[in-house]
Amino acid sequence: MNTELKEALDILEKEKDISRDTLFEAIENSLITACRNNYGRSENIHVTIDRETCDYIVYVEKTVVEEVLDKNTEITLEEAKKIDENAELGGTVRIDVDSKDFGRIATQNAKNVILQKIREEERNSVYNKFAGKARDVVTGVVQRINGRNISINLGKADALLSENEQVKGEILRPTERVKVYILEVKNTPRGPRILVSRTHPELVKRLFESEVTEVADGTVEIKSISREAGSRTKIAVYSNNSDVDAVGACVGMNGTRVNAIVDELKGEKIDIVNWDENAAIFIENALSPAKVVSVIVDPDEKTAKVVVPDYQLSLAIGKEGQNARLAARLTGYKIDIKNETQAKDAPGFRMEDYLTDDYEEGEYEEGEYEEDGYGYEEGEYEEGGYEEDPEMTEGGEASDEEPSEEEVPVETE
Repeated sequence: MNTELKEALDILEKEKDISRDTLFEAIENSLITACRNNYGRSENIHVTIDRETCDYIVYVEKTVVEEVLDKNTEITLEEAKKIDENAELGGTVRIDVDSKDFGRIATQNAKNVILQKIREEERNSVYNKFAGKARDVVTGVVQRINGRNISINLGKADALLSENEQVKGEILRPTERVKVYILEVKNTPRGPRILVSRTHPELVKRLFESEVTEVADGTVEIKSISREAGSRTKIAVYSNNSDVDAVGACVGMNGTRVNAIVDELKGEKIDIVNWDENAAIFIENALSPAKVVSVIVDPDEKTAKVVVPDYQLSLAIGKEGQNARLAARLTGYKIDIKNETQAKDAPGFRMEDYLTDDYEEGEYEEGEYEEDGYGYEEGEYEEGGYEEDPEMTEGGEASDEEPSEEEVPVETE
């Protein structure tokens, strides 16, 4: 038994995750290459390796002839008899080759063949491993910062976290462990190229799947997500089991589940709302924490008109229009938000069209929003401040389009 070779193959198979058959194939090709360099040709050279004992034999097959014209492929009958007494003209004899007789150059070439095959299989192994994890979340270690890009070590490979996929204001330091979302895995001649993200909305979804059992087993579905990375995320959830509260399951006991995700996202706020097949109810939920008087939707145009109490307008729109913008992305509707005073002054307005059965005058008292736990304080959002947001049109209209980087002139009445 070739103990040294067997031990070497066991180590390579374990550490490099390369199959034993592939390694045997590499050794066979290397020996054939060495013979070709030593004898000039390899058509009649054969290598056999015992997969159990790792013993190998290299031999050359030569044809028995009366007169030798090519000494590499032919042999005289007299010489053939010395090797095999039963040899006869026209037949073949097998001549064993001692690999120890190979020259230095032939040996070096054989070594290079083995190393090249090992490198190729190692790259393929890494690619296959991470290609199956595309669109999933993995944990990595911040290895180094290359200019504006960050290299994340994922174990057997490094991933690239580009500037566009980094959360603005988030500082990642070397040796810090961080969860990233694998965007794409490319197979290149220099090895797999893995692109990851910290801003993708699916990152939040995958984190909930790993943290919330009900989401992982399908009892609770995450219907939609809208995210402004580093600031706030809204997710809409729905329970397939009437006995399971979708929002409660995602929040967890004393907020333990959602807080674990918030910590991983470096303090990014997460609003969890109930999804509803009724678009009006869904939009009302999406505008949380603001109170809503009424919602009128146009399913064909994908638009919605929302009326909120006067003192809730700034809260419904949010700082720089964020709350309305995230709600529009979450629901897929273009939302026009007015307070009651604006709605009454609008052409064709009829209060009875907007009032809902459960709304009564005086139901929402001024200052009620201060206790909702969303960090809103009196005076934080000044009325009319939303006009400075280029995404907000007259009346507080928000759309689910991405904000433009160009400066948009503000039109005031």
